[in-house]
Amino acid sequence: MILLAYICSILMGSTLGLIGGGGSILTVPILVYMFGIDPITATGYSLFVVGSTALVGSITYFRKGLVDVKTGIIFALPSFVGVYMMRRFGIPALPETIFTVGSYTIDKATFIMLVFGAVMLATAYSMIRKSSPKPEHTQESLAEGYPYVLIAAEGLIVGAVTGLVGAGGGFLIVPALVMLARLPMKQAVGTSLMIIAIKSLFGFSGELQTEAAIDWETLLSVSGLAVIGIIIGGRLSQHVPSKTLMPAFGIFVFLMGSVILGLELA
Repeated sequence: MILLAYICSILMGSTLGLIGGGGSILTVPILVYMFGIDPITATGYSLFVVGSTALVGSITYFRKGLVDVKTGIIFALPSFVGVYMMRRFGIPALPETIFTVGSYTIDKATFIMLVFGAVMLATAYSMIRKSSPKPEHTQESLAEGYPYVLIAAEGLIVGAVTGLVGAGGGFLIVPALVMLARLPMKQAVGTSLMIIAIKSLFGFSGELQTEAAIDWETLLSVSGLAVIGIIIGGRLSQHVPSKTLMPAFGIFVFLMGSVILGLELA
């Protein structure tokens, strides 16, 4: 099982490098179902794994000139607030028992996994659905009106989602960068990785302020393998069209999300 978990860690990094999102959605299931870590802790650990992996990937894209730093900062700053507040105050404030229906009880850990499963289905939908090409930005188009407020608002929302479920939120970030900031797809992927790296590692800092002991051996081993994966994914991205990969991976994520919801509701 541990060997399979390590292989999946490389797969997660590879997918993140290929399409700028989606791969991080695998981190929590890997930590929960393969390493046996409880969901609340796993969502915190995922921030470190995803953040460190995306950081390496963003450096590769930055060297290629495929990172829009200005847009990334506008998106990332409110994301910091969302993810930090959720990890530091939101999750601790959740009651241990969310609700009870008859003899069926939903506790905090189960609730987080149910939300996570729902996020996976949303991720799958965004990857599978066909969308028409979006206009890419030009200096003229940006001069007509840069949507600062919309980009910042989405950053806050994505940050809160990231803090709750421990996923990087690339499936929300990449479409937002393409549609709102009108970035070319590859530049949106590179910028997404920068945003994911900064906000995830910032969110993990909230985890460091708790009294819980951190399993650094597991964290560093999974992160190291994911970094190897994102380097592989970055190289493959030059040869594999994302519009071919995304629907296939979306189907895989849909199946995983359905299994997680089935396991938690059983």
